[in-house]
Amino acid sequence: MTKEYGFDTRAVRAGQVRTNEGEHSEPIFPTSSYVFDSAAQAAARFSGEEPGNIYSRFTNPTVRTFQDRLASLEGGESCVATSSGMAAILSTCMGLLKAGDHIVSSRAIFGSTVVLFNKYMAAFGVETTYVSQTDLTDWEKAIKPNTRLLFLETPSNPLTEVADIKALADLAHSKNCLLVVDNCFCTPALQRPLELGADVIVHSGTKYIDGQGRCVGGAVVGNKDIVGDQVFGFLRTAGPSLSPFNAWVHLKGLETLSLRMKAHSANALALATWLESQPNVERVYYPGLTSHPQHELAKQQQFGFGGVLAFDLKGGKEVAWKVVDNTQLISITANLGDAKSTITHPATTTHGRLTPEQRADAGIGDGFLRIAVGLEDVDDLKADLARGL
Repeated sequence: MTKEYGFDTRAVRAGQVRTNEGEHSEPIFPTSSYVFDSAAQAAARFSGEEPGNIYSRFTNPTVRTFQDRLASLEGGESCVATSSGMAAILSTCMGLLKAGDHIVSSRAIFGSTVVLFNKYMAAFGVETTYVSQTDLTDWEKAIKPNTRLLFLETPSNPLTEVADIKALADLAHSKNCLLVVDNCFCTPALQRPLELGADVIVHSGTKYIDGQGRCVGGAVVGNKDIVGDQVFGFLRTAGPSLSPFNAWVHLKGLETLSLRMKAHSANALALATWLESQPNVERVYYPGLTSHPQHELAKQQQFGFGGVLAFDLKGGKEVAWKVVDNTQLISITANLGDAKSTITHPATTTHGRLTPEQRADAGIGDGFLRIAVGLEDVDDLKADLARGL
């Protein structure tokens, strides 16, 4: 389905191919393999001469529908669905990098991504240099002759720093590099990095694409060469594949994505504004606030500010844990993107495997909390936090 249709229409209908049964909802194909009409057809499928299903590790109709729909929403030519968001990042790295290559990454990224780069990609001979998310000069200075990828999340997890995607894309391309953007926090409902010049988008479909905390999944979106050939080639061989059932759940999530992201954004802005007025709160991090250093940039390249906010409390870990432990409504869990609001203490959970120095570089202190604002009544969320504050 082309861009002649609006975003919300494509979110509901793109990618669906009805079978002879005439179903209205997309079917789930729980099959490991497929039957060929003849030996010649089997040979043509395996050689790539004829398109079609071969084996569900890398070809499945339900997964393909999800891939086609998400690619349409992001404005990409190709999408590869993976078993998780981390599998999407791994598949991107393994499909596009080789020993001796170099990554320049924002410091403000998910803790598991840091571990992936520092421990596992390093073991394969890929070096990573970390820079300020928002300092373009810092990025430029870090690029080497062997730099292949620039990697970032925007807004970042958990400080919600916003990077200038267009400026970084221009820099990357001037140095013969690819720009990879984790679009998990915004989704294509609020931000489309490919339209701003990025080459590859990675997603944790577990978050807002699912939207109700039901299934784990991920995706990589880009053009036919980088994603459709190189990243897909790794998935076909190594098999970090999305299951048909999880693909179907993510499809259902895409149908309501735009509505949900608008509601998440409205609730988060209301809660962030309220938190700024609380005496025990030292600072609130949310791009929708005028106090946010990249507020104007976020207004330019996003269609909304998202559902994630963070804040620093006076008093450190003891005070932060008191706020967490006194919640009765907000769920204490590290996941985000759910209809239910969640709260976590990043220094001891999502970023707990980082060294104290790495956490300090990322701006994550002991009094720092992250809230993924859900779809509840925002006055109830305020009352829940006020108990601990």
